[in-house]
Formats: sequence, structure tokens, C-alpha cells
Amino acid sequence: MKNLITMMCASLLFLGTSATAGWDPDEIKEMDEKAREAKAEMLEKDPDMQRFFDAAIAYVIIPTVGKGGIGIGGARGKGLLYEKGAITAEVTLTQLTIGFQWGGQAYSEFIFFKDDVALADFKRGNYELGAQASAVAVKTGASADASYSGGVAIFTQAKGGLMYEASVGGQKFKVKSAE
Repeated sequence: MKNLITMMCASLLFLGTSATAGWDPDEIKEMDEKAREAKAEMLEKDPDMQRFFDAAIAYVIIPTVGKGGIGIGGARGKGLLYEKGAITAEVTLTQLTIGFQWGGQAYSEFIFFKDDVALADFKRGNYELGAQASAVAVKTGASADASYSGGVAIFTQAKGGLMYEASVGGQKFKVKSAE
């Protein structure tokens, strides 16, 4: 069983780092619709989150991240990078974790960039958020005390599932520009 999980996680990591040429316009349109729905749900839970959308020079919305694990875990999701309201890149999130964990869950992830330096670092591709990076769970009033760390603010919004976790890992992002 552990070998199967290890192979699944390794495959997930491989898929997250492989690149494909070009954009599929239909896929981008569908992702944009899902991202807009996730944004609307987020703002419904905490209208004050609008200040992050207004102040950020760019943001990423990953409408659905699927996460699961038994000892070793992984997560994967695809989303879009928005700059001045326009889609400029497709973003793939891949995560591998090790530690006590059991279950599965789905969530949306929102990443806000405060300045050009943080955004440029992200857009170079293969950007990683280590175990020390923390995300704020979206709920009423969550944005009141939230702030940027290193020019980046991260929020998650649970969609469903149940996950018990005390693990270590990091998220890796692959950015595929429209250009």
C-alpha cells in the first residue's frame, strides 16, 4: 500500500513539473469561469477580502486543489494568474507532504502579490512556498488581521472533505505564460 501511495505521489509530482506547449482556449475559459465563482464565494464569506484584490498588483486563483494522503500526501490544482484583471498565465500547483496525515479534501487557493519583485519571482516559474509559508483560511473577518509576507499573501477556502494532518511539505508552482 505504501509503495502504491509513493508511486502516486511521484506521478503527481512528475505531472506537476511537465510542461506542454500552448494554451487550450476552451480550458482557459472554463478555468476563468471557475476562478470567478471561487472569488465570488470567497467575497461572500468575507467581503473585506476585496481589499486584497484591489491592492494587489496581481493575483492567482486556483479554484480547486485536490489533496489527499496516508502518511505521504500530495495535492494538485490548476488556476490562472491575473494582472490588472487580465489572464496572463496558467498556474499549476503541486504539493508533496510527509508526516501524519489521513484523508482527502478539496479547497480553493488565492495568492496575492504586493509588488513587482514578488510577482517577477513567481513568474520565473518553478516557484516554491516552503513549509514555513502559511495560508489564512477564508472565513468571516479572516482578512482583518491578514498581511503580506515577503510580498505574498495566501488564502485558502475549504470546499469539502476531511483531512487530519500534522505534516511537512511545500508547494511548487509552474507558471505557463500566455506569450
